[in-house]
Amino acid sequence: MTNISFATKCLSITATLVLGPNNLFSQVPPATFRPPAVPLVACDPYFSVWSCADRLTGDTTRHWTGTKQALTSMIRIDDKAYRLMGDEPRNVPPFPQVSLQVLPIRTIYDFENDSIHVKLTFMTPALSDDLDVLSRPLTYLIWEVWSHVPIGGQPHSASIYFSVSSEVAVNEPGQKVVWSRPQIISPDRNLLALKMGSEEQPVLQKKGDNLRIDWGYLYTAAPLKEGMTAANGSFTACSKSFAESGKLPPNDDQRQPRPVRDELPVSAFVFDLGKVTFAKAIHLLLAYDDEYSLIYFGRKMRPYWRRNGAQAADLIQQAEKDYEPLKRRCEAFDNELMADLVKVGGLQYAQIAALAYRQCLAANKLVADANGQPLLFPKENFSNGCIATVDVIYPMDPLFLLVSPTLAKASLVPVLNYAASSRWKFPFAPHDLGTYPIANGQVYGGGEKT
Repeated sequence: MTNISFATKCLSITATLVLGPNNLFSQVPPATFRPPAVPLVACDPYFSVWSCADRLTGDTTRHWTGTKQALTSMIRIDDKAYRLMGDEPRNVPPFPQVSLQVLPIRTIYDFENDSIHVKLTFMTPALSDDLDVLSRPLTYLIWEVWSHVPIGGQPHSASIYFSVSSEVAVNEPGQKVVWSRPQIISPDRNLLALKMGSEEQPVLQKKGDNLRIDWGYLYTAAPLKEGMTAANGSFTACSKSFAESGKLPPNDDQRQPRPVRDELPVSAFVFDLGKVTFAKAIHLLLAYDDEYSLIYFGRKMRPYWRRNGAQAADLIQQAEKDYEPLKRRCEAFDNELMADLVKVGGLQYAQIAALAYRQCLAANKLVADANGQPLLFPKENFSNGCIATVDVIYPMDPLFLLVSPTLAKASLVPVLNYAASSRWKFPFAPHDLGTYPIANGQVYGGGEKT
């Protein structure tokens, strides 16, 4: 997949510019490596959820801006509940976390006590050689659970809880959200999907830096299995019911818009695994359909995965159909790239470069132009909020030159087209194309000046 000497040059530049010089990390033993923010859902600048704590249960999960966007998971073992993700409910103790791996397209947490081992994987299939898959705003969450059963002992019962808060679908907690419970049926499998979004749906009406998306819809979906239940409701009611009984309360079918700050609405799933001896695995899909991603010189741009008319149901159905082959492809991609990186610079270098890969992909949105060709727009974070700024493209593109020259080209075309247009009258390159997500022309330095 990679040329080692070229990988050395490209990823060393990218890792240095994104994360700082390698010698800053030379004294950090590999066993203690913990990124300042651990990528969980790292799809694009708006669908971007991270853990900023030493342990996944040490804090709520957050958007890259630091705003709370709670993903919560618990496990119930023999009638006792433990937290796997998030710092709530506070009266539920954390399950012991024993390891963390951050790979180019997967983040893997391991938890263990004397009874049960849990492996929780966040898989965002950002495969640089497959733009159809890479552009999907979707992350798989995978739980693998097995018991430590002595000879002649009894296996342990276990069930898994997961919820995602409506905070992911709003910019501010005072905004009202609505939800529904559609069932998506495909020819060879049934999927249950829960949907949430803002009532207002102000599509592309805000621009700036410290913002979250508040249009489009958040989907949580899983293949129907025996022992699986799902419901929309308040976080307090759903989490309390699971901790006490292993079940969810009845689905909240009240469709009146509800502010996020009032009894935080969530989409929740419970998977009853029954008695666990050998490993049992379940997975869930978390997706965000923004419908329109950005404006490019007055034109609303569809995300690349939607360029041929695909809808949210198509996205989820295809993603579920692709789950097993994608799991194998993602594992192979991570293994091969990490092996190359370790060979080039050692384990610490590989860890830094893997995080640089994740950060570069998460900083971009891939859309389709009028001819269905890919255009890649990076967002500048906590600076000026610029879109397609050369300040980001310069340190980012060495990575894309290595793993996907198509993406490197897609990031340069918008800037070069602008520079070649009649609007740009200067003998130097534009600095940016506007403020994310509005790419209507340079804003830096007062914009276009004659």
